[in-house]
Amino acid sequence: MPTGQDRIDRGRHLARQDRWAELSAEIRTADRTRATAPDGVPVADLLAFGARSDVVLAVEHALSDGKAFAEYDVLAGISELEGVMQDHPGDPIIALIVALAHIDLAWAWRGTAQVSTLPPLNRARCAAHFDRAGAILSQWRPAAADSPIMAAADCALLGGQPAGTQRVADRYERLIALDPHNPRHMRAMGCHLLPRWFGSYEELELRALRAAANTQSIWGAGGYTWTQFDAIALDEIACARLDTDYFLQGLSDIVARRPDQQTVNLLASYCALTMQSGQCLNEQADLVRSRIADAAQWLIRDHLTELHPLIWAHAANGFNNSVRVQSPERYAARGHRAALRAISDLFRDELRDGTVVTFTPSGLQLNTP
Repeated sequence: MPTGQDRIDRGRHLARQDRWAELSAEIRTADRTRATAPDGVPVADLLAFGARSDVVLAVEHALSDGKAFAEYDVLAGISELEGVMQDHPGDPIIALIVALAHIDLAWAWRGTAQVSTLPPLNRARCAAHFDRAGAILSQWRPAAADSPIMAAADCALLGGQPAGTQRVADRYERLIALDPHNPRHMRAMGCHLLPRWFGSYEELELRALRAAANTQSIWGAGGYTWTQFDAIALDEIACARLDTDYFLQGLSDIVARRPDQQTVNLLASYCALTMQSGQCLNEQADLVRSRIADAAQWLIRDHLTELHPLIWAHAANGFNNSVRVQSPERYAARGHRAALRAISDLFRDELRDGTVVTFTPSGLQLNTP
């Protein structure tokens, strides 16, 4: 099966060859069938990112390098994409690619800083790109009412809106209804419902419970867990207010329904690494974190048969998508070391006695001397 990177490369190749109609058809098919790569990322998203990646990555490089910025026309690439859209006036997928490129460029200009601390040029460019993306999407939203990738782009526009914007959860619930098998939508909703963005702790809990109810046939209690997943890792108060028993029931239900090693590695690394950070900031949150961290015991002992180092590296960084990965090989090596440390801690007593711990396709094996 093609990997996520293969799909990105495919999108980039078709764009470079000006095979836009072919690219549009492939994205439309992937979106309609809800196709995903082995890591669970929608194929439509990967193809669309590949199509705009040359433009986006060039601007990101220029903004990170003063000399490159002075020499590079940061509007040239997006202007070319706008031209492609004009050449295909009836194609919503190509318009979507251009809108997503504008959203990516808005974040490139913003970086990780608060809007209030940005230099005037960065603030103006960020706002302009978000505005342009919104204008493009507004033209095609009615014609793509059943499209998950279009609904996801609508949610991505929230990054350019002020805190306190209403109906955020409604946008996400519509997206989740269109693609309920994809937990990424619930995770993103949970983050955006934190008070630092657009919601409140009360609404976060309510919408997490609604997500569980609406996706019960697919995830059991897992909808609650997915919605709270990143939010409680980011926010101590959200963590302290968590219904821990229901969250842990959701973990169990997720593994029962999706026991693939991609998911098991994600959940195990989250419990073993992500939830170990932030200790001693809030006593109640610490108790919650400790109980979730304990779940790594049964996840690793009963379900882990192989290691996915990149997932563990990502978990060690709190699933922070803004982390710059200069070398995927070194990043994966760090993840592998983090996983081995967590597993060594888990099997400390056995290892001290000389037991050899081996992960096999059929499960964990403990070989005593």
